[in-house]
Amino acid sequence: MAHFFPRKLALLLLLLASLSIASSSVTKSCRPSGYLWRKAGGGCFDSDPDCCRLGKKYPKYLCSPLVTNSTSATMTLGSFSNVEENPTSCDTRSHSDSEIIIALSTGWYNGGSRCLKNINIHGNGKSVLAKVVDECDSMNGCDADHEYEKPCANNVVDASSAVWEALGFSKSQMAAGAHSITWSDV
Repeated sequence: MAHFFPRKLALLLLLLASLSIASSSVTKSCRPSGYLWRKAGGGCFDSDPDCCRLGKKYPKYLCSPLVTNSTSATMTLGSFSNVEENPTSCDTRSHSDSEIIIALSTGWYNGGSRCLKNINIHGNGKSVLAKVVDECDSMNGCDADHEYEKPCANNVVDASSAVWEALGFSKSQMAAGAHSITWSDV
């Protein structure tokens, strides 16, 4: 029995080490795909928090965190009503801010595989089904084509004001621009 205990302990330590490696590889599997810098010029004011700053680099991502039945994300406030400037990726049309719709970071958008499908969003003690209509581009930004705005982070659910309202967020919470939520596929 004296020989058996160290063997069990060794197996337990090996198992814990493998779990640690597995969890760190999930985290490491979504590293930046590169970086972007703001080019000179621009119609973006440095006081705008979405504006790329000269001389600062911004990560770009092809990936997003693993989707689970309770995926952590940052919900931002988006508008989908100007199809001429920014047509939605899924149906190339504009949408009213009263529609319960969202855009997902590039990795979660997954080449459009979630287009026009619903996801379940949980936040503020409530939940709502929202339709994916667009990609929140995590690979491009900081240039004239993207109005010198930062690329989207890899964990963003960009939501219409109707989503925020359905989750019971106040106007001042919407004005703050970002809130922690969880989401899942339906």
